[in-house]
Amino acid sequence: MTESRRQPGPARAPRSPTAPGGAGRVISGAARGRRLAAPGAGTRPLGDRVKQSLFAILEPEVRDRSFLDVFAGSGAGGIEALSRGAADAVFVEQHVAALQTIERNLRTASLLGLRARLVKGDAIAWLAEPEAARGFAAILVDPPYDRPELLERALERIGGRGPGSVLASDGVVVAKHFQKAPPSAEFGLLRSGRALRFGDTTLTFYRWVAAPEGQEDR
Repeated sequence: MTESRRQPGPARAPRSPTAPGGAGRVISGAARGRRLAAPGAGTRPLGDRVKQSLFAILEPEVRDRSFLDVFAGSGAGGIEALSRGAADAVFVEQHVAALQTIERNLRTASLLGLRARLVKGDAIAWLAEPEAARGFAAILVDPPYDRPELLERALERIGGRGPGSVLASDGVVVAKHFQKAPPSAEFGLLRSGRALRFGDTTLTFYRWVAAPEGQEDR
């Protein structure tokens, strides 16, 4: 009898189970310490360590300016930005359950109001709309790890619209992705710079080629 052996397939991004702690907590600012819920199984919210490291970099850039959370999930990124003094935050998410979780988390953090806007819809399509041309100071792009093509398409859309449209001319895009599936290094005038790794998760930072001197490696 011949034994058939199953050939190994390509590596797949791991799925995250529903964590008991949900989406962790707000790390700093007005809502510091508030516990956040996660939308459910299969999601991978920003962990506390990732949030802490990310916003140690972003806080000076988003204070009194606009923040965009794309594929927002739990909304943890935009909520952290609001807590740390962002003028406003837009959360783009197509799943009703996730939008309900974002609204719940905003209430928990006492941040539900005019500074927070929830957009229900396809993120890629929304990024092409005139209303997306807000000149956001920082954009977090965090699609499901098993859909890396969504990350590429979102970055293409942001880069294709050029400096000062969706992303401010001095702004930064942060791509959150599975460390074994990094996105391309260039999207129009957007170029990748620093990258921070946290286990299976990597944050890759993109800025415009023509960013003001001294900001490229911040």
